[in-house]
Amino acid sequence: MTATFKKSVTITSVDKLSIDIYSMWIQDKEIVSAAKPGQFLSLYCKSGDRLLPRPISICEIDKKNHALRLVYRIAGKGTEEISHYTVSDRIEVMGPLGNGFTLEGKKAILVGGGIGIPPMLELAKQLSCEKTVVLGYRDVTFLDSEFIPYGQVYISTEDGSVGTKGNVIDAIKENKLEADIIFACGPTPMLRGVKAYANEHGIKAQLSMEERMACGIGACLACVCKSKDTDHHSNVKNKRICKDGPVFYADEIEI
Repeated sequence: MTATFKKSVTITSVDKLSIDIYSMWIQDKEIVSAAKPGQFLSLYCKSGDRLLPRPISICEIDKKNHALRLVYRIAGKGTEEISHYTVSDRIEVMGPLGNGFTLEGKKAILVGGGIGIPPMLELAKQLSCEKTVVLGYRDVTFLDSEFIPYGQVYISTEDGSVGTKGNVIDAIKENKLEADIIFACGPTPMLRGVKAYANEHGIKAQLSMEERMACGIGACLACVCKSKDTDHHSNVKNKRICKDGPVFYADEIEI
């Protein structure tokens, strides 16, 4: 089981990538040493009226420099507060949390949608197999150029301003992409489409679920999804996204 730490860490870099998308590097040897693609950190705000942490997916892991990158979208007052932090500030975090991706396959398609794109970057770096990357946006793109060293990149946008007009499945079909496994992270409708596509074509799939979380460690049962099998913790057909996931094999869950 991966070690988890709760501690104050130093922010070493802050960049604004888009209108409401921010990139932040933090530094801590223990957290970075334990981190894997697909896991996340819980970030605690300094403001006393925001007690619950904000879960942010791990975007990149730099073990050599003991650094870890988080890319997030401003979604409320908590992430807005975090976006104002600057270099050398300290922030309280807990992690790494959850179960990440299992590195497997000979030919993979990596699919990221919206704020589900950042966690696919470290996965792209660590997967040693042949891979293509499909990124879905509403309109404005971010991080897309950073995937280029790791595989052919295809883009879909809702308005057709970049790449395929439509969604990630439209891009996969238009470019006739093939694989023996699909890795995906993004909103539930996208993951539902990826699961259906994988089932139709007999492809294995790992899905990273996005969900609002409270405790982040599986105690409160606030973030659950329907599962094929009965969970030993809750004794119902649910999985805790923060603890049992956020990554699941597609055939484990119902979405």
